[in-house]
Amino acid sequence: MEQINRLNSYYKNKFGCKIYKLSLNGGMTCPNRDGTLGTNGCIFCSRGGSGDFASHSSLSIPEQIEEAKKLVSRKISDGKYIAYFQAYTNTYADVFYLKKIYYDAIAPDDIVGISIATRPDCLNEDVIELLDEINHIKPVYIELGLQTIHEESAQFIRRGYDLSVFEKAIASLFAINVNIVVHLIIGLPHESKEMILESIKYLNQFPIHGVKLQLLHILKNTDLADYYEQTNFPVLSLEEYTEIIAACIEHLRSDIVIHRMTGDGNKRELTAPLWSADKKRVLNYMNKYFSEHNIVQGREVWQ
Repeated sequence: MEQINRLNSYYKNKFGCKIYKLSLNGGMTCPNRDGTLGTNGCIFCSRGGSGDFASHSSLSIPEQIEEAKKLVSRKISDGKYIAYFQAYTNTYADVFYLKKIYYDAIAPDDIVGISIATRPDCLNEDVIELLDEINHIKPVYIELGLQTIHEESAQFIRRGYDLSVFEKAIASLFAINVNIVVHLIIGLPHESKEMILESIKYLNQFPIHGVKLQLLHILKNTDLADYYEQTNFPVLSLEEYTEIIAACIEHLRSDIVIHRMTGDGNKRELTAPLWSADKKRVLNYMNKYFSEHNIVQGREVWQ
């Protein structure tokens, strides 16, 4: 029986308590939006830049933290937090500005670390030095949006960089000993199960800490939604998706922590697959499948 290296278990072992992530908005943009690489973003990206659950950037970081804590107050009785810069590209700004918001984020005693979602092509030397500085104070987790290793898919989603850029970013981050988490999208048009597993096997070569396996959500007012309407390309069923995730787990290096197995889309914006909106049903089905197929011990799937 395989044992999934789960995020909640990792956090409890590392920090000694339950950990919740507080979604923050640093008010940044992205080279795929500001004209550097393009203006429309990645084909799947929502207007919120994957930070639809974060606070508004008009609030200060301390204000956002307090607001985010209120949102999880019903869930948390004895735990601490990780400050999560989620919306858009969170190293894509002047380093003096980044230093201010990062230090604001880690200032509270109950914030035990900081997680920063970014692009591999937005990690210059000054940013790497800053991340190294922060990492000596509280743990830093850098989330890199790779999505796929396949060039045709990368061009389709308008990722905007090649694998050599990703590999250079991995080397720079490993050199300063930060935790590296890589995002993969499961269900991209024209990607087979075998192609997805090739992306998994590719990641096994690198010194990464974790992976997020994200179901492709087709959200309203995105170019992907327009493409879906024009082509009606097939989306994964819950059954197909679960089988692929099980295969990913079996091929993933055992020390890599799984930070996500599906993902949450904004229900009001979701076009497809509609089954993903019922999170409780999805998690129950996945747990049942994993148990029946000896993929994982226990009943809890972490999100």
